Amino acid sequence: MAITLSLVALFGLVLFFLLRSKTLGYGSAFVAMMFGFFLASTGASGPINELTTAVINAVSDLGSQG
Repeated sequence: MAITLSLVALFGLVLFFLLRSKTLGYGSAFVAMMFGFFLASTGASGPINELTTAVINAVSDLGSQG
């Protein structure tokens, strides 16, 4: 668990700086993929999935009201 959290922090930090410097390429894609992969194996995956589902449902409800 400690290694996974360390990797999430490392890849998240690298991804933050790549996005901030607007450096895009294969390296950035790899970092983003690894960040997501390791983030999914932490306890944050449940709340992230719930938040994503809530946002999708809210957007679809707004679209169906119009």
